[in-house]
Amino acid sequence: MRCSLQWMPIATSVLSVVLLAGIARSEDENWVSLFDGKSMDGWERVGNEASKWEVKDGALSGSGPASMLVCTKGPYKNFRYRAEVKISDGGNSGLYFRTTRKPGFTDGYEAQIDSTHTDPIRTGSLYGMCHVYKRLVEPDTWFTYEIEVRDDVWRGRENTRIKITVNGDELYEYLDFALTFKEGHFAFQHHDPGSVVAIRKVEVLELP
Repeated sequence: MRCSLQWMPIATSVLSVVLLAGIARSEDENWVSLFDGKSMDGWERVGNEASKWEVKDGALSGSGPASMLVCTKGPYKNFRYRAEVKISDGGNSGLYFRTTRKPGFTDGYEAQIDSTHTDPIRTGSLYGMCHVYKRLVEPDTWFTYEIEVRDDVWRGRENTRIKITVNGDELYEYLDFALTFKEGHFAFQHHDPGSVVAIRKVEVLELP
């Protein structure tokens, strides 16, 4: 089916634009920031006490031995979640969602953060479920990660829909019929001592 705006009355076209603008403004107003850019308020390190999480140049920065940085707000179930991320050359990290309050590496869904690590599963992957092996972002380069998660029913089967978007490009929508993780917290993984990860502009928009 084809649709062309030139066939629409001018008043209808203007009204549509106004309505769409109103929806966009409403959605933007409902995004909630989870990181103030200045402090570790609302975040807690879990794991090796020798690991280092700090605020550096307006971003959360993780280095040292393996650990997790968990958002103390939540739990969350259906949402859109976004952050700007940068990973070092040879680094490995992960953006976790629906994880536990004191997670290990296998607790919760993980969106991989990896440009050049020896693990070939790259940024954009839903670890253990849907893998991307192509390098989508260069190391030491800021990129935008966005995750949309909602429980749904498809052809009579319950599932969790997970949509992965990198730098505005929607990669795929994965349907988890196992309903592996019901709800939970957000977290960032620091994988190993050779990695340095930075995160900023962390925001969530809850969905019905």
